[in-house]
Amino acid sequence: MTDCIRFILNGKDVALRDVDPTATLLDFLRLDRRLTGTKEGCAEGDCGACTVLIGRLRNGGLRYETVNACIRFLGSLHATHVVTVEHLAAHDGTLHPVQQAMVDCHGSQCGFCTPGFVMSLYGLWLSNENPSRAEIEKALQGNLCRCTGYEPIVKAAELVSRTRPSALFDPLERDRTAISAKLWELKTGETIAIGKAGRRLIVPGTVAALADVLAAEPSATVVAGATDVGLWVTKQMRDLDPVVFINHLDELQAIETGTDGITLGAGVTYEHASARLRAEIPAIGRLIDRIGGQQVRNVGTIGGNIANGSPIGDMPPALIALGATITLRSASGKRVLPLEDYFIAYGKQDRRPGEFVESIFVPRPRDDQHFAVYKVSKRRDEDISALCGAFLLTRDEDKVSDIRIAFGGMAATPKRARAVEAALRGKPWTEATIATARTAFDDDYTPLTDWRASAEYRQLAAKNLLTRFFLEASGTPQELKRFAEEEA
Repeated sequence: MTDCIRFILNGKDVALRDVDPTATLLDFLRLDRRLTGTKEGCAEGDCGACTVLIGRLRNGGLRYETVNACIRFLGSLHATHVVTVEHLAAHDGTLHPVQQAMVDCHGSQCGFCTPGFVMSLYGLWLSNENPSRAEIEKALQGNLCRCTGYEPIVKAAELVSRTRPSALFDPLERDRTAISAKLWELKTGETIAIGKAGRRLIVPGTVAALADVLAAEPSATVVAGATDVGLWVTKQMRDLDPVVFINHLDELQAIETGTDGITLGAGVTYEHASARLRAEIPAIGRLIDRIGGQQVRNVGTIGGNIANGSPIGDMPPALIALGATITLRSASGKRVLPLEDYFIAYGKQDRRPGEFVESIFVPRPRDDQHFAVYKVSKRRDEDISALCGAFLLTRDEDKVSDIRIAFGGMAATPKRARAVEAALRGKPWTEATIATARTAFDDDYTPLTDWRASAEYRQLAAKNLLTRFFLEASGTPQELKRFAEEEA
């Protein structure tokens, strides 16, 4: 066991032994290191002004991803490389090609959001040599600008992708080997414990160590991506003790494909899972594109979205409709339960003291089944659901053999529409059957009114999504393909 968090900041080694469990990377950069190019805008991971890159060893290589520094805790940075906008330009002041493209295309006006955009474009530049317009827009989902209208920024991305310079100029490409070697030295597998009673953080070295920590500290706050917990601190000013960080645990980041479905480690991020899920279950792949911005998808985990039990989490309705199961682990062993049984009531889940979500098994829809998931929100990109509905249909010729329907945002937990299912099961797959089944939503759900949507809107939207699913599932293969393309 050790009492020190170590990482690389731009080109310098950092070792911290006095770290508050809720100290954010943004405050550390601006207040401690005076790296003020990283801005604070929303303090909730929504505007992208605080975007930095974090490099982490994964699958034997070094991968850089954009993250929001405002909700990233220092305790999650061990054995990483943090890169801020100050690191891009050459020592003689020559701008990095990404920065120069922003100048040449007039991509900055007031300038407050510019460093965040530069870092998002830099992350895209590192990972994609010839991005399409859609890929550029996807990379910029998590960055907001009030001045430019975005077109000059998109043009800057297109320009820099066509004029890639020598890798020797880029600081990350130039120093990648040395950085990788340093991070391998830091990745020792030791458990880190810092702080005294009331202000403690723990970074378990292994999953077994995590189980032991939670056995001793069953009330600890477990943090993976911090896309939710970060707001407990920046918006609610909550004190957390102890905080246990798990985003570094390789054992929780495996993806295994079997004959019946996919098993995802609880630490798998949306971005890490995206390609595999898109290939296996396209509808979930399209849903992931609408979860937060790129910075959120790079760190937010599917296991975390389940574990925190939010009634408006995007993934649970889709996974419940598919019949997903989760494995819970503790120092005393493991247990498996259907995901829908995990959610008991608002703020209450079937997770015993000392347990944590270890993995999720997602069944693959059969060839004779039709699956769809729909998210309704005020904005298409980077917004929280007003409601989210998922449907899995099995037909026997023109009759409904079986159907599973689940919604988020309609109750205190993600919840099956069992009355609607009963109204459909065994009935002809017709408009008349759908019209009758729509009325059963009133037996299943009594949604609330909040600033995202009224109760009446939610109830009507849920009914309309059933009708939409009927129209899509009744179409020809060509029509289904068109629906999927329009949704994407």
